[in-house]
Amino acid sequence: MDWYPLYNSLRIAAISTVAVFFLGIFAAYYIAKLPRLVKGVLDVALTLPLVLPPTVVGWLLLCLLGPKRPLGAWVLETFGVKLVMTWWSAIFATIVVAFPLMYRTARGAFESFDQNLADAGRTLGRSNAWVFWRVQMPVCKQGILAGTVLAFARALGEYGATSMIAGYTPGRTATISTTVYQLWRTNDDMGALKWVLVNIAISAVFLLAVNLLETRQRQKGGGR
Repeated sequence: MDWYPLYNSLRIAAISTVAVFFLGIFAAYYIAKLPRLVKGVLDVALTLPLVLPPTVVGWLLLCLLGPKRPLGAWVLETFGVKLVMTWWSAIFATIVVAFPLMYRTARGAFESFDQNLADAGRTLGRSNAWVFWRVQMPVCKQGILAGTVLAFARALGEYGATSMIAGYTPGRTATISTTVYQLWRTNDDMGALKWVLVNIAISAVFLLAVNLLETRQRQKGGGR
């Protein structure tokens, strides 16, 4: 059994989750402070990929990053790098589709944060950065953790946009999702079932680990 799809899926999901973690927190932190009208407009723009069909997201990315499109052609001509049909092309797709989950979850956590705690830290002479990392983030960690888990799971299972922008090449761009589809197309149901079970096992282990971590955190909080 060729394990490349597993390796490729995990590294794509991991890289995109790290990117989405910081991008989502940054966007959520600042947008949560904006006026309601501006916040509403930005919300629509940033969460649109959540409701768009993945194939539409993939098509839009191809229009932006394709070798004959302005951005893709410029990168190819300037750096000699092709932005589509490579394994890391899938990172663009997974970032776009996973970002709204991280953003909305983190924004909900930040909006429920008691600003009096932040004000208390500032009155003690602490900087905004110190207050954010040492006060706000620990208080909002459950929401942040939930958003991270959802983003990773979404990136790991992404198929539509990934297949359009990265394609399917065994040993190069294949992921678990694209491999399952290709095996199904060739009537290899047993091969597809193996990869389906691998995906389920990874997701279950990851969610179990997060649940155990949350339980431990609650026990620590109750013990204080």
